[in-house]
Amino acid sequence: MEDEIEIPKYFICPISLQIMKDPVTTVTGMTYDRSSIERWLFHGSNTSCPVTKQPLSKNSDLTPNHTLRRLIQAWCTANADNGVDRIPTPKTPPEKTHFIKLLQDIWVPQLQLESLKKLQILATESERNRRRMGEAGVEKAMVWLVTECFKKDDLEVVEEALNVLYLVQAPLESMKLLIVENYDFIDAVTWVLQQESGRLNTAKIHAVLVLKPVIETSTSHFLGRLNVEFFQGLVKFLRDGISPKGTKAALRIMLGACPWGRNRMKIIEAGAVFELIEFQLATTDKRINELVLCILDHLCASADGRAQLLGHAAGLPLISKRILRISPAADDRAVRILSSICKFSATNEVLGEMLAVGAVTKLCLLLQAGCSANVKEKAMGVLKLHSKAWKNSPCSASVYLLTRQLGI
Repeated sequence: MEDEIEIPKYFICPISLQIMKDPVTTVTGMTYDRSSIERWLFHGSNTSCPVTKQPLSKNSDLTPNHTLRRLIQAWCTANADNGVDRIPTPKTPPEKTHFIKLLQDIWVPQLQLESLKKLQILATESERNRRRMGEAGVEKAMVWLVTECFKKDDLEVVEEALNVLYLVQAPLESMKLLIVENYDFIDAVTWVLQQESGRLNTAKIHAVLVLKPVIETSTSHFLGRLNVEFFQGLVKFLRDGISPKGTKAALRIMLGACPWGRNRMKIIEAGAVFELIEFQLATTDKRINELVLCILDHLCASADGRAQLLGHAAGLPLISKRILRISPAADDRAVRILSSICKFSATNEVLGEMLAVGAVTKLCLLLQAGCSANVKEKAMGVLKLHSKAWKNSPCSASVYLLTRQLGI
């Protein structure tokens, strides 16, 4: 077997520690497998050679090391009887003109789908292909194609174009500019997200993954243009539970839009509070729980948001249950939610429910736990706000803790 054979060390990529299939030499004189060094340079902020630590820009030439590749192939052939597969000769990468030709073909109805599928295949093959696709203007063409075919109700082309757009991995600033200048793209994504369950699942995931960084870094002017239908699409996407990665992206989009009051009202109108509670009841994922609590904290800044949370039978019990079970960040958001409720929506019924579901007990326990001073201060503020109403309760355990913490 291959793992029992001594492999010449200069056949091994310093990054992947695997036999190189397409060895290339950088300007620093080091040789790496092409896919590994391209991933190193184009994913993240790496600007140096992994081995020598010398400066290595993203535009540095990667020279194919044909001699080394032939040596590796000959060695693989000589060890074929030991289970070593011969590495194939790398394909000659398409030139920029090839991608330009494919982009021209997507405007020909008979060639549209075939050209889009070819672009998807090329985008998945290598970082080098994705770079050349970007140079050819593929991302701009896909945004335009999505918006134009959305207007024609051509769902199949929109689906394929969204898939290509995600795979190309265009730079954030480039995508922001394209989407800001073509706001119909948001309407197209809304249309896709609102399709019935089971349809276009991959395109839906790719759409939210493309939008997430754009929404998180956009201006208030752009975010203020998002409509209720867009948030209804996000809520439906969350309800369908298509993929964990897509779910987190959708939650980040919603959270990115929350700081603006008009958006909070639209999100509430879209039925997000109820769905977020239902969604959180069914998940144990730490990060998802934190994101949901962050969004609910924003939404509970409004009377309608608090009313919807309190109107759900599991609203207060869920918030209380999450305290001291998820993370310090979750504790902070849960206490903020309870604080908003106690300041602005504290009817006798609500205060009684907080006591009954253990919220008061959890707040008291927070004061004894090793949480931050800021969270303890918020918890103490909530307890002091309604201590008179709670100290006369027949719930002996909660009253004991309350008396012990506040000295009343």
